[in-house]
Amino acid sequence: MTQTFWITTAVLVGLAFLFILYPLVFGRPGRRINADIRNQNLLAYRTRLTELEEEYQQGIIDEENFRMLRDELAGAMLDDVGDGQSPKDVSAPKEVRAEDLRMDYRRRSTWAVVVLAVVLLPAGVVLLYGEWGALGKVEQYQAMKELQESTGGDRMAQMDQLTRQLSERLEQEPDNPDGWAMLGRSYMRMERYPEAARAFERLAEVVPDDNARATAWGLSAQAWFFDSQGALTDEVNRAMDRAREFNPNEVNTLGLLGIHAFEREDYEAAIEHWETIIDVAPDHPQIASIREGVSRAYQRLGMDVPDRVQAEQPASDGLSDRGVNVRVELDEAFAGEISPDTTLFVYARTPDMRSAPLAVARLRAGELPLNLRLDDRLAMAPQFRISGADEVVVAARISPSGAAKPQPGDYQGIREEPVPVVSGDSEPVLLTIDEQLH
Repeated sequence: MTQTFWITTAVLVGLAFLFILYPLVFGRPGRRINADIRNQNLLAYRTRLTELEEEYQQGIIDEENFRMLRDELAGAMLDDVGDGQSPKDVSAPKEVRAEDLRMDYRRRSTWAVVVLAVVLLPAGVVLLYGEWGALGKVEQYQAMKELQESTGGDRMAQMDQLTRQLSERLEQEPDNPDGWAMLGRSYMRMERYPEAARAFERLAEVVPDDNARATAWGLSAQAWFFDSQGALTDEVNRAMDRAREFNPNEVNTLGLLGIHAFEREDYEAAIEHWETIIDVAPDHPQIASIREGVSRAYQRLGMDVPDRVQAEQPASDGLSDRGVNVRVELDEAFAGEISPDTTLFVYARTPDMRSAPLAVARLRAGELPLNLRLDDRLAMAPQFRISGADEVVVAARISPSGAAKPQPGDYQGIREEPVPVVSGDSEPVLLTIDEQLH
């Protein structure tokens, strides 16, 4: 891309200089000077001939003198403008020869300007474009286009290379908001959440207005949230507080607060946060998922879903039917140790276990054994859904503390073998809680 740009620029500059240089190289100034002298002599001849005719008509000179003077004038004219003469052969007045010198001087000056332009103009264009141009953005766009067209291992390798290039460029251009935004999104796709969070925080330092700063801090909070597997750590709270300083209704922060409230079974608070998103950002790309979350919260409260929440919800609610059916059981060894009111988490993650959960259900230990379908309705965040995965690892954890992050004393079970994500009904896979964390 860059090479093509500079080749095209060089060709266009060369064509421009060709138009300038051609008249200087192939032009014949001597001919122009000669023609000017002839034109001056012709003008003088015609003027004198007119004067003779007027004198003859007025009777100042007789016919014989008129004819004689006219013939002499014509002969002199033929001598001055005869063919094959050069400017040196013409008896030009001093002012004409001076004009010849001035033209020669102007010609030399023009050549000097052209030579300087040939050297200085391209150099100046390169320097100014490097300072004020958008070549960096063009390169970033091209890199992202190539990244989107790649797949599998090539995609990950290219993304890793892109992040390194972006990081190096941003060391030289720390005030580039587009670069920081792209770097943060790249780290999120690579599930490198701490690096993504820090990139978004750098973005918040260079964007021009409060709304943009709020959004950047909200994205940072989201990255820290995924890194903590859904826990409101100090980093998450700090980022959310900064986001709400600039915009109390920052949508990423409201979304996280709604998720946290829903997991704590504070459905009223979840509804408040998510309905605020519906009010302030009705065109949010994940609005269908947000409406679904609000509907589930109302259902948990045993309340009817308001029409304003259902009205604009598509018939398919924008969610895929792909998911995993799970049967969760408790090992008999722990049957008498756990209170029925203890919090139970059932979730699905990518096989590498690096990502935040793609689907999470918060239940109670007293409901065991139970059958459950993990699908997009249980997504922690709209952009991380189980329907986008080919297979997942399913797990369950009983948390006496109620914390989303594993703690000593928790009971858990993990099905190590990945489970395929499928559409429609399928035979549930067995998941047994058979381990206590120490």
